[in-house]
Amino acid sequence: MRIGFISTRLNGSDGVSLEVGKWVTVLRRMGHECFFCAGELGGYAAGGALIPKLHFQHQSIIALSQRAFGPRRETEPAKLIEHIYAVADDIRPPLRAFIRKNKLDMIIVENALAIPMNLPLGVCLTGLIAELGIPTIAHDHDFYWERERYQTNAILDLLDTAFPPDLPAIHHVTINSIAQRRLKSRRNIDSTVIPNVMDYDTPPPGVDDYNQDFRTTLGMGPDDLLALQPTRVIQRKGIEMAIELMQRLNMPQAHLFITHSATDEGLDYWHWLQREARLMRVDMQLIDYLVETQRRMENGHKIYSLWDAYIHADLITYPSLYEGFGNALLEAIYFKKLTVVNRYPVYNADIRPLGFEFVELDGYVDDAAVNQVTALLADSDEIHRRSEKNYELARTHFSFQTLESKLNDVLTSF
Repeated sequence: MRIGFISTRLNGSDGVSLEVGKWVTVLRRMGHECFFCAGELGGYAAGGALIPKLHFQHQSIIALSQRAFGPRRETEPAKLIEHIYAVADDIRPPLRAFIRKNKLDMIIVENALAIPMNLPLGVCLTGLIAELGIPTIAHDHDFYWERERYQTNAILDLLDTAFPPDLPAIHHVTINSIAQRRLKSRRNIDSTVIPNVMDYDTPPPGVDDYNQDFRTTLGMGPDDLLALQPTRVIQRKGIEMAIELMQRLNMPQAHLFITHSATDEGLDYWHWLQREARLMRVDMQLIDYLVETQRRMENGHKIYSLWDAYIHADLITYPSLYEGFGNALLEAIYFKKLTVVNRYPVYNADIRPLGFEFVELDGYVDDAAVNQVTALLADSDEIHRRSEKNYELARTHFSFQTLESKLNDVLTSF
C-alpha cells in the first residue's frame, strides 16, 4: 500500500517523531511505501510535502491556541471557531493535493487528531477524511483531557468533535491501556493498543572513533559520574526529582545532563530548575546544542547523536510525572543502563507488571532510592544482571516484531 503520514512535525527527537520513524521502518519492511506531510520535516521525512501552517509553532496557530486555552481565552467562542475554520480552509487544498498526488491508499495521522496543538489541522483532517472516506489510522499519543493546559478552554464542543473524531474510516490506535479505556468511556470509541517499541533484535552501538571523546567534550574526568536526563525540559518530566537525587548521592564529581530542548512550553520551568540546582549545588547542564538525533559536523565542531549520550551515561534519570508511554525508558533498557524511574501511571499499568527491575520513585526521592542507587553504582555485576533481564523482557513485549504483528492486524481490519 501507499501510506501517507500526516502530523504537525516529523523531525527531531520528540516522542512522536521518533516513534513514526520506527513505524516507517517496519511498514517498509512489510512492503509498503511511505510518504510524509507536516509543518516541519527532516530525517526519514525529508523531501515530503511541507505545509508550514501544519506546525504548532506557526504564528497563526499559536494565536488561535492562545485564544482557545487558558485564563485569557476568547470571550466570543463563535468568533474563534469561525477563525479556526477559516485557517482549516487554507490548509485543506494542499492536504488534499498530498493525498491525491501520491495516490495514497491510506493515511496515518500522528497525534493531530488527538491533542489540539493545531486546532485547524484537526478540524481540517476530520472534514477531509469524512469527505474522501480514505482509510485512516489515527495514532493517538496524547488526548486533550490528559493535559492540564487544555482543561480550561472556550471550545469544548469542537474538541469533542475533532479531538478525536469518530468516523467509520478511522481506526484509532492508542499507545497504552489507560488511554484505551478512557477513550472508550469518554467517547465510546474503540481502539487498538500499540505500545512504543525499540529494535531490540539489533544490538546497541558502542564507543567508536566519533563518540569516544564525548565525556571529554562535556568537561568530565574519567572518574566523574554522568547522569543523563534524556527528555525535553517540561514540567511533567519531574526533573526536580533528578536534581534532588543527584544532591543526595553526595558525589562531588557527579553531573546531570539534559539532552533535549527547554523551549517547547516556555522557559519558566527551566529557570526554576536552574535556581533549584544552584541551591542544591548540583552541576546541571542543558546539552541540546550538542546532542541531536543524528551525528553531524557544524562549523568544525561535532554534534553527537542521542545514542552517543546514552553510550557514555552511567545513570539514566526518568522521574516523569506523566508519559504517554515512555520512549526514553525503552532507550535506557536498550543501552542496558542503570535507570531511576518515577512510577507514572502508564508505567504502573503497562510496564511494571511485566517484571522489569528499576530503581523506583513514588513521586519523591526517598532514602531507599538513594541507598539503592549508591549500592548499585558500586556493583557492576548486579547492574549487568538487571540490565540483561530488562532487555529480554523488552524484546518480548516491545520489539519491532511486536509492532509488525499489531500493525498487520490493524491493516487487515480495514
